[in-house]
This record gives sequence, C-alpha cells and structure tokens, in this order.
Amino acid sequence: MRCSSKRRIRTPQLEASRRVPWGTVEAMNIAVVSLGKIGLPLAVQFASSGATVVGLDTEDYAVDAVNRGVEPYPGEHLLQQKLSLVIETGQLRATTSYAEAIPNADVVVIAVPLLVEDSTDEPDFQELDVLTTSVAEHLTPDTLISFETTLPVGTTRRRWKPLIETISGLSEGTDFHLVHSAERLFIGRIFEDLRRYPKLMGAFSAEGARRARQFYEAVLQFDDRPDLDRPNGVWDLGSPEASEMAKLAETTYRDVNIGLANQFGVYAAAHGIDVHDVIEACNSQPFSHIHRPGISVGGLCIPNHPRLYLSTDPEANIVRTARTFNATMPERLVNRAADLLGALHGMKVVVLGASYRGGVKETTFSGVFPTVAALLERGAEVFVHDPFFSDEELRSMGFMPYVCGATVDLAVVHTDHDEYRTLAPQQLPGVKLLVDGRAITDSTLWSGIPRVVIGMPA
Repeated sequence: MRCSSKRRIRTPQLEASRRVPWGTVEAMNIAVVSLGKIGLPLAVQFASSGATVVGLDTEDYAVDAVNRGVEPYPGEHLLQQKLSLVIETGQLRATTSYAEAIPNADVVVIAVPLLVEDSTDEPDFQELDVLTTSVAEHLTPDTLISFETTLPVGTTRRRWKPLIETISGLSEGTDFHLVHSAERLFIGRIFEDLRRYPKLMGAFSAEGARRARQFYEAVLQFDDRPDLDRPNGVWDLGSPEASEMAKLAETTYRDVNIGLANQFGVYAAAHGIDVHDVIEACNSQPFSHIHRPGISVGGLCIPNHPRLYLSTDPEANIVRTARTFNATMPERLVNRAADLLGALHGMKVVVLGASYRGGVKETTFSGVFPTVAALLERGAEVFVHDPFFSDEELRSMGFMPYVCGATVDLAVVHTDHDEYRTLAPQQLPGVKLLVDGRAITDSTLWSGIPRVVIGMPA
C-alpha cells in the first residue's frame, strides 16, 4: 500500500487532458533548459515549427542576447536568421527563472552536457543535479520531460526518475512522463542534422513513448532517407537504457575507430608505408570503414562519451585502450619533431589551429591544449594561430597569439581549417620543420623543407 499526502484524486477532466496535452503544435508550450550551442538551436527549431518556447539559462548574457535576437555564440549555420524571426514573432523568449519557464510547459527539454571529472574519470553530475532539482521543484502535472543529454546507461531510470519524483511529489507514468532522447548533432550544421538523422528516444511506458513521439514529430521535420531500412523520423528504441546506449555506442565507435586508425598510422609510418593510401584501398570494399588518423580527437562527444560508457562497463578494455591511445597522439607528434630537430628548448613553435576541428570556433576538449603543453614541457616558446579566434580570445585561453610573418623554427598543424591547406614556407619565415597532424598540407609547396605527416613515412 502506498501512502502519500501529495497523491492526487484524478477526475475525468484531468484524464482527458492527459490523453491530449496539446491539440496542435501551435498550442504547445515548451521549456528548453540551457541555451548553449545545442539548446539554443533546439529552442529555435521548436519555435520555428510553431510552438511557444521559453529558453531557460542561468547566464544573464545568453538570456539578454537571445531576447534581443542576437545569437550569443556565433558560428552556427542559419541560427542568427532563424533566431531573429522567432524573436520577432514572439515564438521564443528567454529567462533565468525556473518559476517562469517550467510550470506552464507541456514539454521540458533538458540540453545540458554531462562531462567526466578528470581527476576521478567519473561523470560530474553536479550541474545536472542542480538544474533537474529546480525543474522538479516547479513541475506541474501532465508534463513530458525529455533529457537530450548524453548519459551513462541507466541514469534516466536510477537517477533522474527518483529525483524528480521525490522533489515534485509526482509519479512518473501517471503524473508526468520522462524520456531520454540524446541529441545527435554536429556543431555548425545542427539544423541540417535535425532533418537528416532519425530522432532516437526511449520511454518508461507506452503512454510516455506516445507523447514523446507526438512531440518530436510536431517540432521536427525529416528528410527522405532511402538508404535507411525504415522511414526516417522518430524511432522508439523501447526503453531509456536503449536510447542512452545508442548515443554512447555511436560516438564510442568513432573513438575506437580513430584509435585503430592512429595505431595503423604510427605503425605504417615506421615501416615506410603511407597509411592514407592503405585506408583508401581498404575502404574501397563495403565491409571496411576505417577512419583517418589525426593529432587529436576533440569536441564534446568523442573524447567524453566513451568515458561515460566506461563509467558503467569496467570490462570495456577495447574502448579504454583506444581512448588512451588517442590521448597520446599530441605527445607522439611532438616527440617526432624533437627526434628530427633535436631538443626543442628555446625554439619558436607555432601551433596552427585552436579549434578541435576545421571550420568551427570551438575548443571543447581540443587537442591544442595537450599539444601546447607538450611543447612547453620541452622548453619551446609556443604561439597559437587560428583564423576563427582574435588575439584576445587566444590570450584568454592562456596562449600567446602568433603574429603572421614572425619567424618560427617549427610549425604544427593541429586543426584542418581550409586556410591551412595552402600553407607554404614563405608564410612562416625560418621554418625548419612542418608537422602536419591532419594530413591537409600540399607536399608540392614544401619542397626542400622537412614535412612530417601523420601516418606517412618521413
């Protein structure tokens, strides 16, 4: 027998509203928790589909910028254009108040990343615990909550469900519904990815799944994908655990694949083999999908999500080995430079690219940090260049900005920005060695200057 002073008596009217919480997308009220580089585009997407959206963020700067119709973190394709429109029409507004955003919402979408604590290698739930508690404190009946955060398997069931029930006094499956549906997006092309990729989700009950499907089908539009075995759209995986694992599996696969490519690259270079030619040859048949080696694996997903997986699967030795090997790549390439130039002490080195990948302004888990650290440990004088960052921004990250045309001894290509594809020695006066960690520079432009390319013989 269950006794609770907060248990509510259901009425026929309440049951009817439970069956149809909103009639059309135009009648839907959505709260998006966190207006970061994922949350804001999601909020704009939902508003662009006709829903009324309140974006919630603790940063006054982000809230003020959004309410003025200005993207707080520039660089996302189409975001400024779409943001301006939904602010003008009143479909989207932003606030710092949970009391304002949560009680009136039919759907609450939580889009806050979960990171791993470096010192313990365990997920750091502190921020998510605080905001989920705040959501629960203001939760009203008949709300659908969707976690778009990538989570360790079992987190939605064992952590968020009991926490929300305890704080709110409401029961999942009867008073509210909780689902997991992690984003599968690439910064810089989020709106394209929302259309292209199936929306994966998992709920605790058939009714929760129905509501989640109804919600996402209302606010997302999907491209035709004849390459898929079933129609593109909302795919119900049957449980939160399956949804959690799907996101972890697809990002962990990439990290393991890159680790294998890096292992092949190190081996091939040592044996006078061009691994890029080998990989191209292997991938010419449909059962091989080897990725490309590189100086680092950056961004929020690939370096972080395998560690979320490892936090609940201690036997995942393949995953652990790949993650460890990938983390050694900056040090390996710096060691290669030292083998060729001798001690790097006192040498001027420019690291080209701060972003974790080309074409974006983003340094989350970027390999520029361990690359610079490895050079500094050897006594080099290190400068950083990136066309997406100002000198002030580079200084704020602890880097000395490179002044174009200044003399250097060593150049290390860290990021595959298009600007570096035509890099020539004339742009780097005095350069004695180029270390290309992305295999993007043109060998014909470097005649007479030693050039080390990852996965290629010297």
